[in-house]
Amino acid sequence: MSSLKRQYPFMFGDTDLPTIELSSARVKLRQWQTSDLPVFAALNRDPEVMAYCPDLLSPTASDQLASRLQADIAKRGWGFWAAELKATGEFIGFVGLNTPSADLPFSPCVEIGWRLARPYWRSGYATEAAKTALEFGFNALGLPEIVAFTSQQNFRSRAVMLRLGMHNTEQNFLHPHIAPDSPLAEHVLFSLRAENYNPAT
Repeated sequence: MSSLKRQYPFMFGDTDLPTIELSSARVKLRQWQTSDLPVFAALNRDPEVMAYCPDLLSPTASDQLASRLQADIAKRGWGFWAAELKATGEFIGFVGLNTPSADLPFSPCVEIGWRLARPYWRSGYATEAAKTALEFGFNALGLPEIVAFTSQQNFRSRAVMLRLGMHNTEQNFLHPHIAPDSPLAEHVLFSLRAENYNPAT
């Protein structure tokens, strides 16, 4: 059995979790739907949304990513959920928990992440929904730690991490899926351990 499976057996479907949906005051986190794909493709082509990602995604690549995220949720009950505004039913992007596929210096791990369409920035949706995902990760899954990482230059996401109560570990690393000479290669690593988790943060 791999060290990842020993540490987090629920990642592999061993607990037969049903598909989980989470809800905050304004945002619902749910399984992906076909109707989400056009908006997701548009945000993945937006240079501002993707400023700290290596490439813009073609519609085909965006659909493939959504399919993988949907499959992850179907397999284990949770993942990078589709985020929907409760008041209107609008799909706004994704928020949730993930097990990175890259071989990172701190693997195995569970990360928290988000990607929202630009019209929904600066409204607190990412922070609000991510807090709900953190609560699920610590209280329902019993995770000992949740991490977050992004390009060193991505101060907008770093600010969300701080609002979630996470701290900068000062353990910067080069992301293995990005060319080492790219200005996006150096990443910061934020962490929150269960014993330091405060839902009131």
